[in-house]
Amino acid sequence: MAELGTDLDKAKHFLEAGNVIGMPTETVYGLAGNALNPDAVLKIFTVKNRPSFDPLIVHTDSIDKLDAFVRDIPEKARQLAERFWPGPLTILLSKKDIIPDLVSSGLDTVAIRIPNHPLALKLLGMLDFPLAAPSANPFGYISPTTAGHVAEQLGEQIPYVLDGGSAQVGIESTIVGFTEGGPVVYRLGGMSLEKLEAVVGKVAVRSHSTSNPKAPGMLSSHYAPRKPLFLKTVPEALASHKPERIGLLAFEELSRLIPVENQQILSVTGDLNEAAKNLFAAMRSLDAHDVDVILAELLPETGLGRAINDRLRRAAFK
Repeated sequence: MAELGTDLDKAKHFLEAGNVIGMPTETVYGLAGNALNPDAVLKIFTVKNRPSFDPLIVHTDSIDKLDAFVRDIPEKARQLAERFWPGPLTILLSKKDIIPDLVSSGLDTVAIRIPNHPLALKLLGMLDFPLAAPSANPFGYISPTTAGHVAEQLGEQIPYVLDGGSAQVGIESTIVGFTEGGPVVYRLGGMSLEKLEAVVGKVAVRSHSTSNPKAPGMLSSHYAPRKPLFLKTVPEALASHKPERIGLLAFEELSRLIPVENQQILSVTGDLNEAAKNLFAAMRSLDAHDVDVILAELLPETGLGRAINDRLRRAAFK
């Protein structure tokens, strides 16, 4: 079973030896390995059981280091990086050959970000290489927001989880790329569209793909619990399930039709940032509860509500 701790030297040792570890970020916990070592990158795909056509995000600790990994940085990309890094924003940039094709799934772009977490930044600053780090969960399942979540899911396959407490954002980073038409969001996430557009103007959104995604996290089915999750109203669900067999993931209000112990509220004050932080932990709790199905209600399509709804739609039972 993986050891949990805060020993940066131990984490550094494992990474330099070609191992993969659990790493905290402000969004979710990552499964980290040397992004320049194809063998370490392959371990990431193997441990996660992740398809090799789904590219990874590369993490570093300084904009100054990008010249080693990317060919150029468009002006609007630089504006976003200077405004929002460290933070929950990933930017697609034209990669240099030093980045293995396995990291980018053969694409000529690589996803880069600087995480806003003190332990992650310290670790990255101690290393001579960037870290590839997708979410530290079995592929397709709910993303982990604590070190314990990582240990529960992957602890038999990795030696160490760097414990940085609960993730403060709680959903993955927003991914932005650039085309001739301007900025494009390929994954909705912890950086809202409103904040992006305040810096670079209108941003297009193209966030789903069934195969050969252009960026990490674009697959149309993802983030799912083991139990079927439906985007239905409680009355609709009661037509086919008893109240005590239904779990409810609600935004800010309990339902009087479902047992209280079967419900998870994301934010009693209606705070979308708090709801994002609580989303994956609430999904895990209901998945572990003695119910047959999980109902989820969509949130307002504004701010981080868009990213939360994106996760719920992809987690919904097909």
